[in-house]
Amino acid sequence: MASLTFQLQHTDKNSKARAGKITTDHGEILTPIFMPVGTVGSVKAVTQQQLHNDVKAQIILGNTYHLFLRPALEVMEAAGGLHKFMGWNKPILTDSGGYQVFSLSQNRKLSEEGALFQNHIDGSKHLFTPEVVIDIQRIIGGDIIMTFDECPPGGSEYNYAKTSMELTHRWLDRCIKRFDETENKYGYSQNLFPIVQGGVYHNLRKISCEYISSKAATGNAIGGLSVGEPTEKMYEISELCCDNLPTDKPRYLMGVGTPWNILECIALGIDMFDCVMPTRNGRNAMLFTSNGVINIDNKKWEKDFSPIDDEIDCEVSNQYSKAYLRHLIKSKEILGLQIASIHNLAFYLDIVTKAREHIAAGDFVSWKNEMVVKWQERL
Repeated sequence: MASLTFQLQHTDKNSKARAGKITTDHGEILTPIFMPVGTVGSVKAVTQQQLHNDVKAQIILGNTYHLFLRPALEVMEAAGGLHKFMGWNKPILTDSGGYQVFSLSQNRKLSEEGALFQNHIDGSKHLFTPEVVIDIQRIIGGDIIMTFDECPPGGSEYNYAKTSMELTHRWLDRCIKRFDETENKYGYSQNLFPIVQGGVYHNLRKISCEYISSKAATGNAIGGLSVGEPTEKMYEISELCCDNLPTDKPRYLMGVGTPWNILECIALGIDMFDCVMPTRNGRNAMLFTSNGVINIDNKKWEKDFSPIDDEIDCEVSNQYSKAYLRHLIKSKEILGLQIASIHNLAFYLDIVTKAREHIAAGDFVSWKNEMVVKWQERL
């Protein structure tokens, strides 16, 4: 069993973009990387075989809060952890439930001890503390597990953001203590990533980066962005955090974003991304493609028999036509949701693969600037 390692392989001479390799006990991850979100042990409408063969995913996410509620920890433990339960032998990252503290704010009460949740399924109440969250993630069995944090809303006032950040730091210390007291559960290494908070305030983010960096974790995450603040502010804070986090550890920007967001944040020094957007938007007929954004519901695609996207390395995107996918979506066929989800995920993985190639080739910035404009066009 070896702890996660990160090897920096290329740095771009015209930006802060970098390409590297993360090594875990479940395999290697080439960065920059996008991680499909599999909240309840399933990337919606996509099988694990399709994730491997069509999407070419290298790592996926599971969610502590949702997996704790269903199928419940005794099932997860009896299965031998999430990898075995879902039949996925590549790396998994589990988020801590901290985002649910933000997104389910109507159903929770926050205290120094932790977050008291009302289960959205049956109304039962559960207290998530930093210690409980580590214990749950040990049982789920992610290769990378996250510390418990509070994610303040995008428009938070300074004092709220400061109080929230300080609580997150105290919870971080408790998470580290619990993590150090407990063992890897299933014979492979688990790795704890702290999360930088501090809202949109530069001095708070700098304080948080310094505090997190002092913990010498195997990787670090940036949370509390893409939660309602302007896009330019997200870029500004991401860059500030990258400038104040260790260069020899992977940097994970949580919950971001569009294809153009991802390219811009790679240029700022981010290595890892996740977002529900490719699957959620795909299920709602919005496709990201090499030539721009498509609403496949529109009548203009009714007789367009060209491939969904023949510029990316994905058999599904190359094989099926826009007209056929529109027909499936209009007919409310499950296959339509599946094809749209696979295509969007494959497009996102293609983005980071090409970004890596352009970083190595030395022409990343000119390529990025061209693609950011092209991909945002509405077709």
